[in-house]
Amino acid sequence: MTIAALTAAEAPVAEPLKRLSSGSGHRPDCGMRISLTTGVSGSSAAGCPGARLAIRAPASQHAGQTRRRTMTLKDAATAVRLNAYAPYSGFRVGAALRTPGGQVFAGCNVENVAYPEGTCAEAGAIAAMIAGGESRIAEIYVIADSPDPVPPCGGCRQKLAEFAGQDVVVTMATVAGFERTATVAELLPGAFGKGHMETT
Repeated sequence: MTIAALTAAEAPVAEPLKRLSSGSGHRPDCGMRISLTTGVSGSSAAGCPGARLAIRAPASQHAGQTRRRTMTLKDAATAVRLNAYAPYSGFRVGAALRTPGGQVFAGCNVENVAYPEGTCAEAGAIAAMIAGGESRIAEIYVIADSPDPVPPCGGCRQKLAEFAGQDVVVTMATVAGFERTATVAELLPGAFGKGHMETT
C-alpha cells in the first residue's frame, strides 16, 4: 500500500494510514493505492469531518474482493476516528463508506460547545462523498470505542436512506473487534422517502 503525498492539512487524518503502510498496524496485502484529500482546507482542518480515500486496485483484484474491501473500510474508519473532535464527550466515532464505483469516503464526529450543532461521523462521510461528486452508497462501516457496536442515530439513519438502497449493509463495530451488521431497511423500517413528496 502506498500513500500519495499529503498536504499539512491532510496529515492528521492520514497519519494512522501511514502507520498501516509502514507495517506497525494491520495492512491488507492487496496492492491498493490510496490517495487522501480532506473535505476541508487550511484553518478548519483540525476539525475535519470528512476525507476522501480514492482507492485504485488492479482490474484482476476487483472480482471476489468483498472481504478485502470490507477491511479497507475498517482501516479507513479506524484511522479517521482518531481525528474526531470530541472534547466534551471524549467519544470518538469513525465512519467510512464505499460507492458503487469503489471510491471510499471517511468522516468523523465533530462536536460543538453548542451541543446540537455537532455532526456525526456518518454525516461527515456522506458530506465528503457529495463534495467528491458521488451520491450513492454501496456499503458503510462505523466504529467507536464502546462496549457494543454503536448503531447510527436516527438522523443518520435517515441520511443513509437518502443515499443508500434498502439492502445496503451497515457494519457497526467496536475498537475491540466486535461487529454487527444490519441493512438500511432494518435500521430504518418505513423510512420517509421521495415517494412521500409526490402529489396527485
